[in-house]
Amino acid sequence: MPLISSTNMLQSAREGRYAVAAFNVHTLEMLQAVTEAAEETQSPLIIQSTVGTVKHLGPDYIAAAATVAANRTGLPIALHLDHCTDFDLIVKCIRAGYTSVMIDASMHPFEENIARTKKVMEVAAAAGVNVEAELGKVGGVEDDIVVEDQDALLADPDECFAFMARTGVHTLAPAIGTAHGIYKGTPNIDFKRIAAIAELVAVPLVLHGGSGIPAEQVKLAVSLGMAKMNIATELRIAFSDAIKQVFAEQPSENDPRTYMVPAKKAVKQLAIEKMQLCGCIGKAAASIQQR
Repeated sequence: MPLISSTNMLQSAREGRYAVAAFNVHTLEMLQAVTEAAEETQSPLIIQSTVGTVKHLGPDYIAAAATVAANRTGLPIALHLDHCTDFDLIVKCIRAGYTSVMIDASMHPFEENIARTKKVMEVAAAAGVNVEAELGKVGGVEDDIVVEDQDALLADPDECFAFMARTGVHTLAPAIGTAHGIYKGTPNIDFKRIAAIAELVAVPLVLHGGSGIPAEQVKLAVSLGMAKMNIATELRIAFSDAIKQVFAEQPSENDPRTYMVPAKKAVKQLAIEKMQLCGCIGKAAASIQQR
């Protein structure tokens, strides 16, 4: 089947109290690994790319590879542009075949965030593309977006409700205490805030900074309404560590096909673990039901 919008996929997840694992990939092997994990477990899948990866590989190359994955497996797979502040790049990715985009205007005042989000919604509507927006500021580093710990702001539930009412955005990523990258200690997630936002906002919520969150915290966040969990840093580490291990044991190795095999295997195994944690294993069929 072709790539699909993540809108129905995530609505099904929220209603079913599970989350769809969304993986940031940077190479063909990483894309293949998460796809194979989804195929083996019959899970819905969101393949993501950061702005940096789009600029590095090109949106058309990424969309073509993701399309092959969807067609070969017959699984519900969406292709998402993560944390983009550039309207022109969002349009370029939609034209290339992306089925979901994130407009991150969270660094701007509330009214400007609304205006920028509505502008993307207008473009995405014609293509049937899912739009994700952010309220508050998730700490950490995502490509060239850096939010220091002291600058991270949690989303206000009432603002979330007003934002949704005025933009009609399909999915919302509220800042609730998570951070991009690997946590220095135990994440300080505000679960009461998640519950309050979920009570006011009907659309699926997105958990950013999913790398390294303790399993029990992920499960609680999902049970409260988080329908999508982003995983990026842990995948990169697994991929890179596997390659480093090959060179540690075989310093003269120069065939990428040799060291990419264990790297791909490591990513696939981690992806399966994250899918299990999100509770989306076996949910592929449920994700394509029309709502």
